[in-house]
Amino acid sequence: MSWIDRLQQRWKVQSAFQVIVILIVFACTGTTVALLAKPLLHWIFAPQPVPWWAKIVYYILILPIYNIFLLLYGFLLGQFHFFWEFEKRFFNRILRKNKTTP
Repeated sequence: MSWIDRLQQRWKVQSAFQVIVILIVFACTGTTVALLAKPLLHWIFAPQPVPWWAKIVYYILILPIYNIFLLLYGFLLGQFHFFWEFEKRFFNRILRKNKTTP
């Protein structure tokens, strides 16, 4: 069994193509968030250097920013339902809302 087949089973998606699209969404989201950090911080704090606390605040705020881009790219590439369910599970884990399985 290949790693794509394992991801397909784990994520409960219909095809290997969906797995590839989901991986592309994760890659685009991570790249976008990483590429936005430096210009955004320099734009906010120009012309002085970026203070150390601003980088800490950015890393704290990166979670909601990342999740918004994840949903946006998921929508654009036709996988919104998968990522909406992914987000719900993710935030349930963070907020410790454990569902009991019937």
